[in-house]
Amino acid sequence: MLPIDVAAHSSRWRRRHPVDKAVLGLGLTVLAISLPPWPGAALVLLTALVVLLGPAGVPGRRLWRAYRVPLGFCVTGALTLLVQVGGPGGFVSLTDDGPVRAGELLLRTSAASLGVLLFAFTTPMSDLLPRLVRAGIPAAVVDVALVTYRMSFLLLDSMRRIREAQAARLGHTGRGAQWRSLAGLGATAFVRAFDRAGRLQAGLAGRGYDGTLRVLVPAARVSVRFTAASCALLAALAALTFALERPLT
Repeated sequence: MLPIDVAAHSSRWRRRHPVDKAVLGLGLTVLAISLPPWPGAALVLLTALVVLLGPAGVPGRRLWRAYRVPLGFCVTGALTLLVQVGGPGGFVSLTDDGPVRAGELLLRTSAASLGVLLFAFTTPMSDLLPRLVRAGIPAAVVDVALVTYRMSFLLLDSMRRIREAQAARLGHTGRGAQWRSLAGLGATAFVRAFDRAGRLQAGLAGRGYDGTLRVLVPAARVSVRFTAASCALLAALAALTFALERPLT
């Protein structure tokens, strides 16, 4: 399993209903996008960090490992606002308001990413996907997503074993050997994926598959208290943002 899936399955909020965590995590994401970047997105970022490291109990090192990838995209996107192509300053020149716009974009995107990670670190996909049918998502779409999610771990494990076997046979000693090993890895993974899909289809047909995968979902109820507290926190962040916007700007 991926580290973020391991963290979700061992989270303190694992037994909570996904709706509870969606209201908080996705609500923070919406606030990060819709509120003024300063101080709104900064407050959302700080709040998401406190919730992740505090009540949610996510280890800081594991959070950083998952956060640094979207943060890299956020920084890359913000850097493009520092320069402009063409104009009186030459082919490539610095923009006048580039640092301000880049900082605002970085605040928004980094805070929104933490809101999404809050939901991901506390909600396993195996708890979320089966409940999407009740939300109106077609059962066939949910079944395909569920099978793809479960098979992805088998495929990643196969790729890891293939790479270990290639390394044991000195398949990574040179650039040419690395390219050959990479090509072999892709071809073998492609064949194994089709083979597993065929065996899965045969197994489902042998068990009387009627178009719906029936899985056990942990029993959970929507907590009115938790949802109300989340809504109150979101409202407080919005009110604090508008109260501090004029003095800070």
